[in-house]
Amino acid sequence: MTNLILYLMGINALTALIFFYDKRQSQSGGWRVPENSLLGLAILGGSLGAKFAQLKFRHKTRKQPFGHILNAILVLQILLVLALALPWTRTILLSPT
Repeated sequence: MTNLILYLMGINALTALIFFYDKRQSQSGGWRVPENSLLGLAILGGSLGAKFAQLKFRHKTRKQPFGHILNAILVLQILLVLALALPWTRTILLSPT
């Protein structure tokens, strides 16, 4: 459990930093981080960091479908955490069949 928490803290911090970097690059006309890479980090567990950075740095807030996809990833991950928190759904999801 400790490793999972450390992983999530790390991936969310990394994701927020990369969003910040991409925002700075967009302002200076430099090399940009591909949207698929930003969304990939969110899928790997960095969705909270991505959403935080999106709002904090006002980055990719009007870009669609990017925003919709990021929101969907966040909602799905929250639902997964809630499902794993409930004993009966955790049993269903984690039991070998």
